[in-house]
Amino acid sequence: QVQLVESGGGLVQAGGSLRLSCAASERPFNNYAMSWFRQAPGKEREFVAVISRSGGRTDYADSVKGRFTISRDNAKNTVYLQMNSLKPEDTAVYYCAAQYTAYLPTNIRDYDYWGQGTQVTVFS
Repeated sequence: QVQLVESGGGLVQAGGSLRLSCAASERPFNNYAMSWFRQAPGKEREFVAVISRSGGRTDYADSVKGRFTISRDNAKNTVYLQMNSLKPEDTAVYYCAAQYTAYLPTNIRDYDYWGQGTQVTVFS
């Protein structure tokens, strides 16, 4: 059972930056593709970014391309989401997810393991 714990959320003004972290309990961590999803109030959870097991491949939702960067440190069992040029529409609870796979899944149903989420609020 993989346990994921997110941190780094908070309140930030539009145009600002935040970096989210997700620490995983599972070893070896590099067996898992890792991703970030988000869920805004009244909306469905949506894909944000995914990174491959080695960190060599990534994919992003169109809404965050050029502003967000996903990365991982397999030695620290941690995945990150650097969020720049934040907008009020980025306000959501951000969830980390893990899946034992060599692919880059972007669908919620493809993930077995989820964190509890961290709140990101962007004000204008």
